[in-house]
Amino acid sequence: MKVVVEVARMEVRDPKSEAELRRGVLQLVALALLEEPRYGYELVRMLGEAGFETEEGTLYPILRRFEEQGALESTWDTSRARPRKYYRLSEDGRRVRRDLSDAWRKVRDATDAALMDMK
Repeated sequence: MKVVVEVARMEVRDPKSEAELRRGVLQLVALALLEEPRYGYELVRMLGEAGFETEEGTLYPILRRFEEQGALESTWDTSRARPRKYYRLSEDGRRVRRDLSDAWRKVRDATDAALMDMK
């Protein structure tokens, strides 16, 4: 009986699974924030304020990949003591954001429907 009580109080949560879910959504949310030019640390702060706590080491590879794909344009601001690289959506980036947003809605709706069946 003691084992059953301990198992009943266990929190069933897999941080890796949650991180995987958030990583995919993070790409869409980051693109949504890049209609205006923003630098990396500013994005990290904004994402955190929106509930998407992330580190620069997670965000920068996403930004670089989108830049290599042509979804983002970047410029350097060297007018400050520490140069900053600003990212902004390109026309292709707006299409990518729209496509990801449509895909997100489909996944969300299907997930909601499946979870409703569990009730």
